[in-house]
Amino acid sequence: MSQAPLFHIDVQISFGHCDAAGIVFYPNYFRWFDRCFHTFLLHRHGGHAAVCKQTGSRGIGLMSADAKFRSPGLDGDLLTVEMGQPVWGKRSLTLPYRGLVGERILIEGEETRGIFAEVDGRLTAAPTDTLRQIIEG
Repeated sequence: MSQAPLFHIDVQISFGHCDAAGIVFYPNYFRWFDRCFHTFLLHRHGGHAAVCKQTGSRGIGLMSADAKFRSPGLDGDLLTVEMGQPVWGKRSLTLPYRGLVGERILIEGEETRGIFAEVDGRLTAAPTDTLRQIIEG
């Protein structure tokens, strides 16, 4: 992430987040990426439902997710999940994430999301213009 993060959350890693080897079970990182995004929407824009109402959509859904695991997260670590500036496409946005314990990078990843609206009885990815205006103000 070359720019300052747009938003971040802190997660206290506990035993229940870890696998039998004592390291964070990898799906938890994707859960925390999602939580960071939705907490951002709540704190800055009234929450997911409010943003959907403003955009006339049913949801801002996940289209893909990817991550590179750099260092293990352990029970007792305080993880900071940073969400970077969105990269805007016509019908999607890609959000970069980084997870750190202090200066140590645990994970780098991204989510690609779409704004899903109902058109002719089907959900389809809608243009991102309105969401971009909301997020960039």
